Amino acid sequence: MTETTQDPRSIARDAAAEAAQDAQLVGDFVESIDMDGGVTDFRFVALNRGYEGWQWSAMLYHDVELDRWTVNETTLIPTDAALRPPAWVPWKDRLTAADLSVTDSIGTEPDDPRLEDGFRRTAPSLEKDPSDAQPSNVQSSAEESSDADPSDPAQDSGTSQGPAGEENGTNAAQTAAAADSGSEEAEPAASQSDVDEMVEEFDLSRRHVMSLLGRSETAKRWYEGPRGPKSLSTKTAAGKVCSTCGFFIPLKGDLNVLFGVCANKWSPDDGRVVSIDHGCGEHSEIEPPETAPLWVQSEPAFDDLHIDVVAQAPREERSEVELIEKLTDTDDLEPAATDARSEEHRAAIGETDVAAASDANAAELQGTAPLSEISEEASDNE
Repeated sequence: MTETTQDPRSIARDAAAEAAQDAQLVGDFVESIDMDGGVTDFRFVALNRGYEGWQWSAMLYHDVELDRWTVNETTLIPTDAALRPPAWVPWKDRLTAADLSVTDSIGTEPDDPRLEDGFRRTAPSLEKDPSDAQPSNVQSSAEESSDADPSDPAQDSGTSQGPAGEENGTNAAQTAAAADSGSEEAEPAASQSDVDEMVEEFDLSRRHVMSLLGRSETAKRWYEGPRGPKSLSTKTAAGKVCSTCGFFIPLKGDLNVLFGVCANKWSPDDGRVVSIDHGCGEHSEIEPPETAPLWVQSEPAFDDLHIDVVAQAPREERSEVELIEKLTDTDDLEPAATDARSEEHRAAIGETDVAAASDANAAELQGTAPLSEISEEASDNE
């Protein structure tokens, strides 16, 4: 958009009002910032609701030859006092171990600081230290002197210089230097064997091994986790910690100082890394409780294995006795009335039984009714 007006601030305000779709949302002028290429950034206070601390920015280009201002861009710019959302965090950095399933894989970055290159065996250097070469040179010169002709006067003059003590001293120095060089050669050989043993023990020849940072982060995560000393099970373990448990398998390396693996199948931490001061309540030194029988046999409430045979009086006598007992239990009757009532009931029962027996005999003689019906009637009369 090209403008012919020569007041750049007015041009910038109109551009900001057009972008805001309301001139009242553009506040006071704040500043103008000169940028490269003839571009100037004009800032105005943003009065939009929810945009406290923001500013309207109108970028204008000044064509010096034509003396004309052109609007390039208009937008909202946050300041240091603006309320903004938190910085965006990549999804990989937001993930936790609980967010992944067994089929998910996020991979490992090539420059992951938790890893470093493993041990690489290098070829020995062919260059030798000059101090190590001196004994061999001395030895070769001594061999040459021994191979020379003893009748040669030059050899005689060369070997006869100085007293015999000096010559012996020179040989002793050469011998000591050779001995020192031999000890120096033996020491690297011993250290190399230690290195080889360490590499084999901790399997350091892998392509990558954990760095110091990776081990430190792992130790902190494990120690502050649910299998560290701050867990609820540790507080209820009554001092029975993993370091004294027979099912505790220590780790290798520097993590051995604080951690190991639980191997107790009855423990909730079986197969997991635990700290030495962790406790789970299934310590190897805890004695099992005394076993109690699973079933305590008691007397049966009802015995259905035996049949009790109880002798009873004939039906007539039992009915009479039951009736007497029932009348005796009545509390609102006088004793004389109870006796009279008992006599009346006895007489009634006797007459009923005789009548019923006479009717049954007559019916049986006449054959008018079966014996079963007669017995039912007799029972009803009773």
